[in-house]
Amino acid sequence: MEKPQSALDKNSSRRMRFPDEESRFPWLSMLLDSYAIIDEGISVAVVKEETEKNIKLACKEGCHNCCRTHKDIPVYPIELVGIYWFSTEKVVQAVCETLKKQLSSHTKNDPCPFLINGSCSIHVIRPISCRQFNVFSKPCAEGEDPYYTRRDDVLTPIEDYTKKAFLATLPFYGITDEKEQIHFIENNLIHAQAVNLQAYDWKKLAEVMDAFDSKKMRGI
Repeated sequence: MEKPQSALDKNSSRRMRFPDEESRFPWLSMLLDSYAIIDEGISVAVVKEETEKNIKLACKEGCHNCCRTHKDIPVYPIELVGIYWFSTEKVVQAVCETLKKQLSSHTKNDPCPFLINGSCSIHVIRPISCRQFNVFSKPCAEGEDPYYTRRDDVLTPIEDYTKKAFLATLPFYGITDEKEQIHFIENNLIHAQAVNLQAYDWKKLAEVMDAFDSKKMRGI
């Protein structure tokens, strides 16, 4: 199970780069590698389905019905760490206070707490489940989950890319032996690590953001 070199090349235009932070946080390179593989796989899958089914991708900037409707959004520990980091250190100040308020008051029946003014405030580092959810033909109707209403219009990710993306993150979990890594991926053991984004207690993140901002103001 070799990793696509184009996705793992840190000079690739598809891979996000945070050189200073990657030198501080070894896990961040793993996460960005993983997202590069996922994004490449999505690009390939979209072209494949558009060609084979003669349909067009309906998702576009400003469309956020899935962020308001979906209640089961798996997010993995390394992704949680990435979300904590990005929210604390990278979210623009203009939305920071709003984000902290939404995180503090969020319940599982609310829209995604990272949705602010119709946009994802952590779009750069959004989870794999969000990256892979793409809809064809027409945008989602208000309150619609097309996975259940029109499954044929929902992108089917290419499994090989998904497996390679998760493989890139396994050292974060202490799994470095190649045979053990393959066993972990092929038997879907990685998915036991996931939590539901909508059910997660995001108050903890709001508290971390407050503490970080306080230290920053005091010059610590």
